[in-house]
Amino acid sequence: MTATILPPESKSRSSQPATSTPPGARVRVRARRLALYTVLVSVTGLFLGPFGWLILSGLKTQGELAASPVHWLPDSFQWHNFADAFTDIDFLGYARNSLVIALIYATLVTLSSAWVGFGFARLDAPGKKVLFGVLLGSMMLPQMVTLLPTYLIFAKLGMVDTYWPWVLWGLSAAPYLVFLFRQFFAGMPRELEEAAIVDGCGYTSIFWRIFLPQSWPVLSASFIIAFTWTWGDYIAPQLLLSTDRTTLAVAVMTAYVNEGGTPVPELQAAASVMYVVPILLIFLIAQRGFVTGMSTSGLK
Repeated sequence: MTATILPPESKSRSSQPATSTPPGARVRVRARRLALYTVLVSVTGLFLGPFGWLILSGLKTQGELAASPVHWLPDSFQWHNFADAFTDIDFLGYARNSLVIALIYATLVTLSSAWVGFGFARLDAPGKKVLFGVLLGSMMLPQMVTLLPTYLIFAKLGMVDTYWPWVLWGLSAAPYLVFLFRQFFAGMPRELEEAAIVDGCGYTSIFWRIFLPQSWPVLSASFIIAFTWTWGDYIAPQLLLSTDRTTLAVAVMTAYVNEGGTPVPELQAAASVMYVVPILLIFLIAQRGFVTGMSTSGLK
């Protein structure tokens, strides 16, 4: 065997240690990171600022809330406002109503939107693009445009003061959620569908056995979006439900009044904090699936 002799320059280059990052480059990287963190903290403060102010408002007295100039911090924290807000009305009862309606609507609209999105993504039919364009165009209609005709229809059907409107709305799918599912299903490989057809599966079996189990990121994102819509809706429950069946959103705005019928703002603020907390917890628990579902829709 013959030994390979490296040239002197190659030996010297191989024996030299890797050059370290210059100090100036490290300073620039740290400065960029500091600037990025500063921007992120500032944006986070802008988003959390209203919620922090709401918490402080729930800990003040009515006089401090009405003070001018603004009384930023309470002289003493009125923790009893939260207890009073919880006990002065049937807080758990209204929260249960909101939870029932939100779960019914979110579950049904997620499944129906997935089914419609599957049809737009995988099935061919005359006029499919036109129908999809009409569907997207319906997203531009404000809720107030359709709410009054919808109320008249439900009144004629005897569904006012029941939860049937939310069942029918859930079965009707939602344009934005249909768009999310359509984009996600359109990016799935055609070979999966073809192999299932060869094995004798129809499109219903393909949807339930193959496509729907693969779409858990969009399912979780759609469920959270629909749940938040319904939990935070004020107009439809106020219009369609009686006082006993109404939701927590309506109760927080209308139930906290004194003997003269004047709203009690400190109790409204405390109740609003407790009203928002469940949504925050749901998002914190399912945020990974929510972000994944929103970011993967439309990716091939």
